Amino acid sequence: MTDAEQMGFRALADPTRRKILQLLATNDMTIAEVAENFQMTRAAVKKHLTILNEGNLISVQVDGRSRLNTLNTTGLKQVFDWFGYFDEFWDSRLDALKSDIEKDMQ
Repeated sequence: MTDAEQMGFRALADPTRRKILQLLATNDMTIAEVAENFQMTRAAVKKHLTILNEGNLISVQVDGRSRLNTLNTTGLKQVFDWFGYFDEFWDSRLDALKSDIEKDMQ
C-alpha cells in the first residue's frame, strides 16, 4: 500500500471527514461553507480538509484568499478498489462456506 493510500484510509477513519466527503459529493465548497454544517471551529474544519487533501480524497483550488474544496473521485476510486478486493474475497469465502453447509445438510 502506498503512502497516499495509507493517508486516504487515515482520512476515512474519522466520521467528520466522511461527512465532509458526502457534502463535497454534491457541491464544491469553501472552508466556511463546510464549517456551516458542523459545530466546530473553522480551524478544526480546515484541519479535516487538510487531512482529506493529503489523502488525495479532495483537491483544493486557491483563488486569492478563497480555497475551494472539491471531491477527488480518482482518489476515492483507489480506496473503493482496495475495499472491492476484500468484498470479492469475502463473497467467495462465504459462498464456499454456504456450499459446504448445504452439502452437510443433505
